[in-house]
Amino acid sequence: MRIPDHIGLIPDGNRRWAQREGFNKEKGYMFGLIPGVKVFKLCEKLGVKEITYYGFTTDNTKRPKLQRKAFTDACVKAVNMLSKEDASLLVLGNTRSQMFPKELLPYTFKRKKFGNGGIKVNFLVNYGWEWDLANLKENNSTNRKTIKKNINSYDVSRIDLIIRWGGRRRLSGFLPVQSVYSDFYVVNDYWPDFKEKQFYDALKWYDDQDITLGG
Repeated sequence: MRIPDHIGLIPDGNRRWAQREGFNKEKGYMFGLIPGVKVFKLCEKLGVKEITYYGFTTDNTKRPKLQRKAFTDACVKAVNMLSKEDASLLVLGNTRSQMFPKELLPYTFKRKKFGNGGIKVNFLVNYGWEWDLANLKENNSTNRKTIKKNINSYDVSRIDLIIRWGGRRRLSGFLPVQSVYSDFYVVNDYWPDFKEKQFYDALKWYDDQDITLGG
């Protein structure tokens, strides 16, 4: 089976899961922490070279305060959990905004290596595509090389496979430059209901795709 070098993860459905289970919406985010580590372990086992987690977006910060605090706290905890793994970790997002958690600032200046730094892990926190591409007009970027050099996510490689939980069929602004030729797989189950089979089903589906990159 062909294994993608870089997998992007959109862990959606936390609020809907919480409501289904009889909790307030904001309670769902913490139940997504263990699935995040499980996916990391699976990627490590299979030899995936890079993973990108979609934490929260600048648009998500428009949600009610309780939900905002809950997903921010969950992202901080998730990054701390991943820092105990064999990973090279980078947090990407608009750090100038008050919505960016100060606890994660040390991870934003350069990639931090933990253990042997086995897998590149990118964690998007307070991320917005406008923020990511803001420098392009200023630097008159017109070709692929200059575009890649002048985006804020320049250290993130092209994504081979994006997996989104929660049944929604949209990218929601997820790394627009790196996802141009990504294959996109949707899991209908909510992220807190993660099972290994969902991940392996996505990989089997990816293995059947004709990867041409437009050629």
